[in-house]
Amino acid sequence: MIRILTDSVASIPADDARDAGIDVISLYVNEGGIEHVDAAMDLDAFYARIATMADDIPTSSQPSQQDFERYFEQAAHDGDAVVGVFISSKMSGTFEGAVRAARAVRSRIPGFTAAFVDSCSTGWDQAYCALAAARAARAGEPLERCAQAAADAVVRTRFLFAPTDLTFLKKGGRIGAAKALLGNLVHIVPVLTVRDGMPVDVAKARTQKKAIARAFEMFVSDVETKGLVDAVVHYIGSSDDAVAWARESVEPYLGRRVRVLPVSPVVGLHVGPAMGIAYTCERPLDGKLTETLDDAIVFVR
Repeated sequence: MIRILTDSVASIPADDARDAGIDVISLYVNEGGIEHVDAAMDLDAFYARIATMADDIPTSSQPSQQDFERYFEQAAHDGDAVVGVFISSKMSGTFEGAVRAARAVRSRIPGFTAAFVDSCSTGWDQAYCALAAARAARAGEPLERCAQAAADAVVRTRFLFAPTDLTFLKKGGRIGAAKALLGNLVHIVPVLTVRDGMPVDVAKARTQKKAIARAFEMFVSDVETKGLVDAVVHYIGSSDDAVAWARESVEPYLGRRVRVLPVSPVVGLHVGPAMGIAYTCERPLDGKLTETLDDAIVFVR
């Protein structure tokens, strides 16, 4: 059997992951000396407090080598192969940690095989890649085809989001202090996406409402030119504005219901209160990757 593994930053609800046949390994949130398991956190309780955390932002940490090795050893003993799809390797060491742990297990259990795909993103943008691998596994595809399904999905997905301000991004090192100060002083809100595995701004507006309107225009442009498969509205903090945007703008355009889901707290503590949309299209999206991936899939065998 082929197991599909992703990390908690993909933000897949537990029931969805179970139904899709996806295992989730958790990152951690460290707050006030207490370590929380990202995948098991009460998201509503955490996000109800996030606006108050700007002066003492929690930190995050990746799964340990032991976490990964325990998972891979169990798969090996069960005779299963693993396809792992993880958060962008430019944002976290999770991908490299998984590969390192798999190689260690392979050295002890020579029959173990695995394939790893860098999603080059996070949130439901990443989840779409894991879900593609899971569909291939359920269809009985071999390891290589399951991994390729995830790798092919990378360029068909996009995540557009707008924070309420730049405080969390600045303190998390995602943007420069001067840029954050200027942005907050003149109330500039960026539209952010993930390109080549790193967050970049693709538009700016004077308010979050206008930034979200611009993100919607970009979403519509992608849908009209590349064909939509699925979309999810994401939020950090309160869900109220995200639900309203989904019901008043996104759903009338698409003519169907759209799920509104929180992003993993590991993402949330780096971005701060925000909302946006993640989606996957029928054809590759312009600008998702501008660099050639020499190792789109890393095999351990």
